[in-house]
Amino acid sequence: MRTMSVADRTRSGVIAEFPDAAAGTAAKPAAFETRELSVFYGKKQALKGINLDIDKGEVTALIGPSGCGKSTYIRCLNRMNDPIPGCRIEGKVLLDGMDVYAADIDPVELRARVGMVFQKPNPFPKSVWENVAYGPRIHGLAATRAELNDIVERSLQRAALFDEVKDRLQEPGTSLSGGQQQRLCIARALAVDPDVILMDEPCSALDPIATAKIEELIDELSGNYTIVIVTHSMQQAARVSDMTAFFHLGDLVETGPTDTIFTTPRDERTEGYITGRFG
Repeated sequence: MRTMSVADRTRSGVIAEFPDAAAGTAAKPAAFETRELSVFYGKKQALKGINLDIDKGEVTALIGPSGCGKSTYIRCLNRMNDPIPGCRIEGKVLLDGMDVYAADIDPVELRARVGMVFQKPNPFPKSVWENVAYGPRIHGLAATRAELNDIVERSLQRAALFDEVKDRLQEPGTSLSGGQQQRLCIARALAVDPDVILMDEPCSALDPIATAKIEELIDELSGNYTIVIVTHSMQQAARVSDMTAFFHLGDLVETGPTDTIFTTPRDERTEGYITGRFG
């Protein structure tokens, strides 16, 4: 669990020290930088000039009411909006300083570096083994079957799933429980050794036990990967994230350390959403 109680924060001086907290702390390098990012679906503007850095090795939660632009934003990071008819994107999305929308960028290669886990588990209609092996195979990451087996096992272990499926590797991925399917999708993303993992409400279709396992997995993966999670659950954001960004009506209202956003938000809209006055 990443956050302290309000009482603990008050005793430790976190709240009082917030305005000056960043002054003596070296800025972490950004995995993603978005600059004046605007997205239009036809005439409707979904994002309005978003400026946001996603720090390397951190878990960043995107929160806000339905339709506020969270999922649109996350889908810009690996160009998942490209196939949507009428979608127009303005501004810059930089991954380690590289413009991901540059003409010479291959979206397939980009999505290997920036994996994505969707709201509903979506394993391929293939075996558990084939689900994980698919990406390394098409990207040429293994020269032999033995190397491919190693990648599959390692990825399933990273996703905390190997012990549960080691005797079921040839069974369909769709035969697993919902929580196991979601961890299989995470293993599939990990298999191509990404830099960033995007998660778009990965627990919304899961029961509390499966949700707890996914949250534990996020905690285990943090530090080794940059993780961006869209969540409708403020409690989940508080439990798993280092940084939180609050979106509202296409605007980025506020971003900062999760402890700070949930205890001393600077904008009254953030406070209103967190306290349940709207959303």
